[in-house]
Amino acid sequence: MDAHRLRNLHRPDVLRTRLEREGVPRTTLSFYRYVRLKDVQDLRHELYSEWEALGVLGRIYLSQEGINAQVSLPTENLEIFRTALDARTAFVNVPWKIAVEDDGKSFLKLAIKVKKKIVADGLADDAFDVTNVGTHLDAAAFNQKLEEGALVVDMRNNYESAIGYFEGAYLPKADTFRGAIDEVLGELHDKKNEPILLYCTGGIRCEKASAYLKHHGFANVGQLHGGIIDYARQIKAQGLASKYKGQNFVFDERLAERITDDVVSTCMQCGTKSDRISNCHEVTCNMLIVQCEACAEKYAECCSPSCREIHLLPEEVQRSWRKGRSTRSTKTKAINDPEGLRKRIREEEELLALNGTLHPELTTLIP
Repeated sequence: MDAHRLRNLHRPDVLRTRLEREGVPRTTLSFYRYVRLKDVQDLRHELYSEWEALGVLGRIYLSQEGINAQVSLPTENLEIFRTALDARTAFVNVPWKIAVEDDGKSFLKLAIKVKKKIVADGLADDAFDVTNVGTHLDAAAFNQKLEEGALVVDMRNNYESAIGYFEGAYLPKADTFRGAIDEVLGELHDKKNEPILLYCTGGIRCEKASAYLKHHGFANVGQLHGGIIDYARQIKAQGLASKYKGQNFVFDERLAERITDDVVSTCMQCGTKSDRISNCHEVTCNMLIVQCEACAEKYAECCSPSCREIHLLPEEVQRSWRKGRSTRSTKTKAINDPEGLRKRIREEEELLALNGTLHPELTTLIP
């Protein structure tokens, strides 16, 4: 088997055009399972070859501890894909979560990566019993516990909860899983005997978080089984009221899927009500930002006048300017200080009006 061939070799624009021309309905789904896997690299190659033939696109992490997958595939191949999964003992009957909103363009390529862990949690698994997890709760039971006064905790990063969350939830300020769980331990240290409810996107982070909290003495921990994605499916199927408000952040091209019509956030640039989330289009920035339609037009889908100026340059000039520059979002993924951003925008607009540019170095690049 040629391992070199078992990866994407095409540019994003080529992949996007190919997907748009495909012309078949697609289904986006996710699944995970903690299970001991052997010969993970060989398994990776087998799955890539098998799934590529079925038209699967997506992001899949494999490790010796299991699989974490978010994929999109032609709807007509769902049954074949299910059969192929069930044919492997490690993945038999693994539960799926079907996307709430799906435009068929959630992923552009198939990427299967071998990792040390299927979730980068920063925790030493040998320091606590990872199998001693919290009580799994379906949507109805989760709603009931909420109504009874249980404290609900969002185990996602701050940029995920910015556009949607459960009513009354504690929302960590951290932008990493490890940061969030350490924050929760510190803030809730005096509530170890109270009922605690955890939730996340698809349930996988709560598996580790609930075990970690129990290891640290929390006696009554529950977790939303299947996460927000399956919660949305259940409340719709059962006619239940949604305690979750707004959108659910997702890690694919869509960025978000709407759960309710509630808009719980504001534009980080102007402060008007909005939950439109996107990445700054200046590629060395790429920071996540909540940005209304008007600001998206004003700033050319960028987070600031500085980024806008670069983004609107000819591509060849942009490439010259980017040489040797690292991407900001490798350090921080999202804008965390909207008021600070607004202040910076005001200052940059004043400088731009005064000097005609925010990047004097461009005079050596623009003929």
